[in-house]
Formats: sequence, C-alpha cells, structure tokens
Amino acid sequence: MKFKNYLETITGVEIYPLTSLLIFFLFFTALAIWAIRANKSYINELKNMPLVKADDTNQ
Repeated sequence: MKFKNYLETITGVEIYPLTSLLIFFLFFTALAIWAIRANKSYINELKNMPLVKADDTNQ
C-alpha cells in the first residue's frame, strides 16, 4: 500500500491540511503585523547586533 492509502483510512484526516494552513497563515500574519508596528530603533538595534563587538568577549 502507498502512503496515500494509509491517510485515506484515517477518520477525520481532512482537517489536518486546513489546520496547518490556518496556523501558517496566522503565524505569518502576526509576524507581519509585529514587523510593521515594531519600534524602528529596536529594529535597527537588532539589525546591527551581529556587527557590534562586546567588551566582555574572551578573544
């Protein structure tokens, strides 16, 4: 049997793709809203974070 046949025998399996799509859509919608509403100075601080050398590094 193929994998598709196993999925067809599961009761209520139709809801899983819809649920996955809904979670995906809600997550990226929330992320887009957060990115638009975020404080611009906070975004610039995060953007420059990898380039800033910390004083307490053991290099």
